[in-house]
Amino acid sequence: MPKILIVDDSPFARARLKQLFENGGHEVIGLAEDGVQALSLFKSLQPEVVTLDYLMRGRNGEEVLREIILYDPNARVIILSGSDDGNIEARVLKAGAKLFIEKFSMQRDVLKALDEVMEM
Repeated sequence: MPKILIVDDSPFARARLKQLFENGGHEVIGLAEDGVQALSLFKSLQPEVVTLDYLMRGRNGEEVLREIILYDPNARVIILSGSDDGNIEARVLKAGAKLFIEKFSMQRDVLKALDEVMEM
């Protein structure tokens, strides 16, 4: 089972993702509420997968993604966003995200995405 870091500025979203992953038999090793905390935990915990919210206070998910990829070009990052803006999806995939998921379909797609990203 992959070790997962969840990054989202919403306590509800963090708790929901944690519940989804743990109910699916996966191990959540860290929770971060902003980009600074995310980068620190990524470096110290070395998760196998990161779920990263796109819209956050301070640094957005795209900025944090770029820093994670600079630190580890092989990082497996799944971007989650409440926006269905196709430009965001194209930019984050180009920047190194493995997958992009709209939060509205999160419950249905997140476990499937985790399996898919682990095969990459």
